[in-house]
Amino acid sequence: MGDVVSSHLDEGKREMIAVKTGDVMRQFSDVYKQQYAVALFNSVRYEIEGGGGPQSQLLHRKDPLAGRLIFSGNLFQYLEENRKWRNRFVSVPNNYSINLYESKTAHERSLHPKVTINCAGYKALTSIEDYIELINTSLPDVKAKVGSSPFIKCATQFPLILWHPYARHHYFCVMTEKEQQKWHAVLQDCIRHCNNGLPEDCTVQTPAFTDSVRLHRQGKGHYGTWDMMCGTPPQILANLVMESLHPEMRNAIGPRLKGKMQQRQRDWMFISDAVYRQVLAQTTSQYDSLLVNCEDQKVQLDTRLRTDMDQVITSKEHVISKIRALVLPKAESLLKRSVQPYINSILEALMEPTSRGFAEVRDVFFREVVDISKNLLNGGDKEKLGEHMEKLSMLAFHPVKMKSCYDNVEELNLEGLQQRFDVSSPSVFVSRAQILMREQMDNAVHTFEQLVQQSLAAQGENDMCKIIQGCQDRVLKKYDYDSSTVRKKFFREALLQIIIPYMLQQLSPSCSSELPRFKELIFEDFSQFLLVENMFEEVVLQSVTKDIMMAVKEAAVQRRHNLYRDSIVMTNSDPNLHLLCENPPVDWATKFGNNEQDGSTSSSGDSDGGSGNRRKQVVSMIQVDEVPLPYESCLEVPGVELIPEEDSVASDDCEEQAQDEPKSPDSVEEIRDLINPVMEVVIPEQSKSDVTNGTVPTLSPISVEDGEQEELSHVATFVEDALVKSPQEMRSPQSILQDLVGNKKPESDKDEANIKTALEEIDSAVQEGAGEQTPEVCAAKSDSSPQPQQVPTDSTSHEEAQPLKKTLNGEDNIIDPVEVEVVLP
Repeated sequence: MGDVVSSHLDEGKREMIAVKTGDVMRQFSDVYKQQYAVALFNSVRYEIEGGGGPQSQLLHRKDPLAGRLIFSGNLFQYLEENRKWRNRFVSVPNNYSINLYESKTAHERSLHPKVTINCAGYKALTSIEDYIELINTSLPDVKAKVGSSPFIKCATQFPLILWHPYARHHYFCVMTEKEQQKWHAVLQDCIRHCNNGLPEDCTVQTPAFTDSVRLHRQGKGHYGTWDMMCGTPPQILANLVMESLHPEMRNAIGPRLKGKMQQRQRDWMFISDAVYRQVLAQTTSQYDSLLVNCEDQKVQLDTRLRTDMDQVITSKEHVISKIRALVLPKAESLLKRSVQPYINSILEALMEPTSRGFAEVRDVFFREVVDISKNLLNGGDKEKLGEHMEKLSMLAFHPVKMKSCYDNVEELNLEGLQQRFDVSSPSVFVSRAQILMREQMDNAVHTFEQLVQQSLAAQGENDMCKIIQGCQDRVLKKYDYDSSTVRKKFFREALLQIIIPYMLQQLSPSCSSELPRFKELIFEDFSQFLLVENMFEEVVLQSVTKDIMMAVKEAAVQRRHNLYRDSIVMTNSDPNLHLLCENPPVDWATKFGNNEQDGSTSSSGDSDGGSGNRRKQVVSMIQVDEVPLPYESCLEVPGVELIPEEDSVASDDCEEQAQDEPKSPDSVEEIRDLINPVMEVVIPEQSKSDVTNGTVPTLSPISVEDGEQEELSHVATFVEDALVKSPQEMRSPQSILQDLVGNKKPESDKDEANIKTALEEIDSAVQEGAGEQTPEVCAAKSDSSPQPQQVPTDSTSHEEAQPLKKTLNGEDNIIDPVEVEVVLP
């Protein structure tokens, strides 16, 4: 990999990359300095004059993820360096970066992660076919045929791929389809959060930056929405540089790449990543310097603004009136001819999936609160209430439970409108709507928590179900109003994002030549805060705002959209609630939990900043149905229970019945589940080294005819007896099955043949010794397992498993043994 990069990126090309990046950053810096002064003027004016929309009815949490470790679990990662798969422990902190560790122990020791992935700009894929389609666009002259494989071979049929147009790709895989779905939800959550990297509370830096990027791209002829406006400002600037640099480098280096199609694609990915990293390092340092320069002048500019604010506003209104006289007739003609006929179509396409998503948020919250009430009716006390409320507090950040809400918005389709209005894809609007949905869910949960705490303090804990019901009704009414307000604002902003660039593109050729003469009307002292280009855009914005507001207002009348009309205003409708605005989030584990238990486990949990406080686990990944995961595949911080998955919640009565009534095996699969732990525990002395290397013999399916329940029960009893033997009494698996055969006389030649086949396969497995460890074995083993774990198996026959074995351990050698430690009893 290093040879390929160094041979194609010599000193001359690296110098050329640095020069082009510097040119883009100088152009951007000039625009940013101008827009910074304009944004400061708008911020100070808003502060002085006031304003704002309807008051929010729900409460807000400032930092809901403070001290939280969000996700954790195990994945198989493909290593580009040696083309092998390795088991990696994954930890996602509250900044939503993905940290990959050698093992869980390395994470607990606070060692530096092997890899840290910032997901801004990535796409999460679950199909090799989708990945091939994307990498075919990287080198236009090098395309894979339909059905051909990429330059990696996935170890399982459940891949997870992070794809980026410029940066390095990352490859993972899991063992089951359900694991794949859950991990895909986690990756999507990370991407969604990292793409939303510009803080809205920065009323000067954020608008100055976004306007500067937009104006810079408009100067290059790009007026529409931009998919790569995601991540931190340095990342966005790196994407801005790569937008023009990447095609140039591809045309210069692509024809010189040698080898087969897959090898050329792989080499180009390494080269593109090296270029991107060089550009990102340069944009980071230069943007930081630019920011420091502007911040140093902020105090002086602010003082001048506050002194001359009236004169600046008067001057601006005078110039805008002159620009309006020139632009407005042209804008109205364009609006009537090419925009108004499409406003309702755009709005309808936005409203349908978005309204369904917000309705699903309401339903998910309602179901979770109803479940709490049901559990309390079945004999719950305040400790149970504390447990349920602690889980509910992080509902908005649970990727699986929120997935049904997000999926509704994924259906947003602007096909037919994208080309007319230069909308690259609806992903910009999908991501924004999903972020708003998560915020509304968190606001609803936080408000519910504060109301419950207030009601419990006033009314006591005698009738908790009635208190919860009352608080739920109040929150849902507030959610209905707030979600309507948020959606209408989202629709207006989305329409402006689609229409304004189109109108600017159409009006600029006829108006741009007339704009410079208006600069003479601006006093020199105010020229920093009043730019003709910005006032031109304001006039265009004002021309279309009336039509957009009217369209949204008419849509609010339609009941199917569940929007409140603008005439319905809920101002201070619940004054007692807003007295709780400054209250901190409720720590339910401390308020209603077992204090002694918390104190005993806090020392063994992860610490936050060395303070000794236990870090709380929001979601712990990932439980496969009916198959216990190995210890390392599910990090569970002591003292904090997990948020249950939607399909894994069972009633307490069913659990108690399952514990009280032992179940006899009913099928061959259940017999194998009972025998496999014996094969791990009862190992001959001479084979213990093989166990350390990860080789554990397993049984192939033994066919059992219907009606042999007595024989199945006999096997279960025999296995239970074997499991309680002391270490001194451990014997080989062969001897155990010999005893089993001795106590069970075969009733037919078929039974005897099956038993002999099983013995022969076990003998063969033990004699072969250590083989290379596959993802199946890795998923069943862990570095610090406190006890042998059950290995999930399927009903694939021995003959059918041979091709898979050859694929995993064949000539390509893509699976490498992972050292694991097995603690023998």
